[in-house]
Amino acid sequence: MQHYYVDNQAKENGVHEVHTPRCSYLPEGENGLYLGSFTNCSDALHAASGHYEKVNGCSWCCSTCHTE
Repeated sequence: MQHYYVDNQAKENGVHEVHTPRCSYLPEGENGLYLGSFTNCSDALHAASGHYEKVNGCSWCCSTCHTE
């Protein structure tokens, strides 16, 4: 199981990225929302989509779920 977080602030393209705790791009403090612990990033993206319309996996730490 892995812990996942989502950016509260969208990127320029309007997408909120999902990250793992060891990611260099993990949002700090109130800039991130803890999604929970999941067996894969696809489940974390599904959880993030309950908070934001446009979500994507981080290309660095969630590359298997990164689509853009």
